Amino acid sequence: MKRRTALLLAVATLATGAALARPAWWYLYQSRLDGQRACSQTPLGEGWTQIAGPFKDAHCEKLVRTK
Repeated sequence: MKRRTALLLAVATLATGAALARPAWWYLYQSRLDGQRACSQTPLGEGWTQIAGPFKDAHCEKLVRTK
């Protein structure tokens, strides 16, 4: 019974953490090779430079306001 209670407590704790997590922000990157731009949540590699962000959306249009 103790094992089951501990398991349920662990699952509840993990579920609570996932529910409180916020989505990752988006950043606008520009290619060093040809100047193309891309919006991504993760760095695109050595050939790309982060030029703007963070943004709330995948189109890199809604800028996040910071205090």
